[in-house]
Amino acid sequence: MNFKKNESAQKLRGGYYTPIDLAHYLSKWVSETNPKSVLEPSCGDGVFLEALAPLVPRSAIITAVELDIIEARKASERIGSTKKPLIDIKCADFLEWYLTNEYKNIRFDAVVGNPPFIRYQYLSKQDQHFSEQIFKKHNLPFTKHTNAWVPFIIASLSLLRPGGRIAMVIPSEILHVLHAQSLRYYVGQHCTRIIIIDPEEIWFEGTLQGAVLFLAEKKKNTSENTIGLGIIPTVGKSFLENSPSAYFDKTNFINGKTVEGKWTRALLTKKELDVFDGISSKSNVHRFTEVANVDVGLVTGANSFFLVNNDTINEYGLKKWSHPMFGRSQHCPGILYDYKQHQENLKIGLPSHFLWFNVNDASELPGHVLEYIRMGEEEELHTRYKCRIRKPWFKVPSVYSTSIGLLKRAHDMPRLIFNEIEAYTTDTAYRITTHDVDAKKLVYCFINSFTALSSELEGRHYGGGVLELVPSEIERLYIPIPSKTRVAMKGLDKMIRNMPANEVLTHQDAKVLADLGLSRSEITCMHESWDRLRNRRQRSSSNISQ
Repeated sequence: MNFKKNESAQKLRGGYYTPIDLAHYLSKWVSETNPKSVLEPSCGDGVFLEALAPLVPRSAIITAVELDIIEARKASERIGSTKKPLIDIKCADFLEWYLTNEYKNIRFDAVVGNPPFIRYQYLSKQDQHFSEQIFKKHNLPFTKHTNAWVPFIIASLSLLRPGGRIAMVIPSEILHVLHAQSLRYYVGQHCTRIIIIDPEEIWFEGTLQGAVLFLAEKKKNTSENTIGLGIIPTVGKSFLENSPSAYFDKTNFINGKTVEGKWTRALLTKKELDVFDGISSKSNVHRFTEVANVDVGLVTGANSFFLVNNDTINEYGLKKWSHPMFGRSQHCPGILYDYKQHQENLKIGLPSHFLWFNVNDASELPGHVLEYIRMGEEEELHTRYKCRIRKPWFKVPSVYSTSIGLLKRAHDMPRLIFNEIEAYTTDTAYRITTHDVDAKKLVYCFINSFTALSSELEGRHYGGGVLELVPSEIERLYIPIPSKTRVAMKGLDKMIRNMPANEVLTHQDAKVLADLGLSRSEITCMHESWDRLRNRRQRSSSNISQ
């Protein structure tokens, strides 16, 4: 978990500055309509103001808002004595400014900028309140997992006049994170055409946060149809060679469930979507929720206390209260968690014991165990939220194991793990219970390019490119279970441990997907689509000046 005290001032303020070439590109597009009024909701040091000034009509008024007084002064100095267009810099909190000025019915012809990227827990209490009020104002579901850029865009788009243009630099997670679902819905309801320019590299140095360019046209009236969303992949800044309008003219926009839900489907071509949807409609292809239940693993509240290695077990005499467990990829690099794997983990010192003090009172425990518990209390573990809300604090609730586990995060692709020794799993993994499907067959069939692609479309990722799935996303995954597929668990386990993901999936596709009756071209299509989206997720860093 990240704590506010450990973060840099730049990250807490969300200040990652836009290169002038990107600012000019976005400004050029919004200025094509000759806007008379332009909003820059978080102007920072004024890079967008510098880009806008020579492009908009001399009679235009640019309204810029900036919370930081030092940055507002930098912006003022940057534009110098520019009189035409008029640039009005307001030193204010944009979220507050929006809520208190809305009654004036302010509407702008264009909005451009780079909103702050600040996690909800790092916002001031005041801005947390303002964020929630903006969601409520537009009847949108609110979550405390949101980020400052989300209410910024909602507010900015609502201030845009019908037919106006908006262009912003925003996190690439707009495509997939759950906390941006309200924004994606709002954009789909109010915009006709949306373009995302999606770079292969990371533009901002000193951060793992990928960024994209978001360009959209607001509907002229409520009866106007949404044409849809288009995503333009690009290497470096090669897109600067083409005008934004050219992309709007030549892009094949995708609508329907693409705009209503996650936008990751727009990363696929029409052919790829047709193949994917065709496979998903087959009778022996299922949503995960149709064949299994998903539950989080054990929530200890203090993993370093409850998950221990052999040395701790021996030092405090805790063997009677210890149980095998796994919760990280290093615990199980394959798809089988058996006695041999467990012993290997213990041998190399991994914390592979779960301590379950299944008593109702400390008096039921011997002195050497009480000594260990007192050590935890000296570290104030009993004051942590998850620990203090249970009695006694050292008795972990909801302790049960399942025959299948699924790690919450994955590098190349997620995999189910057959839990042969009924080990427990922490909340870094999920407990999977099958319905009427053999557990081994579910684990085996899960490994294929179609399901891996489904994971890329349904999951989310943040800095570093690791794929993460929450229960609601797992439940939506597609998994083929052909009746004639023969299970070879040990062989697949060995391959996953020793071969690249590409080779493993190629092998499995020739079994699982071929048993569905898919053609070679359909299988290749799914494999190449997964490979492209996996590589995009794991994008590399690049100097923003390149």
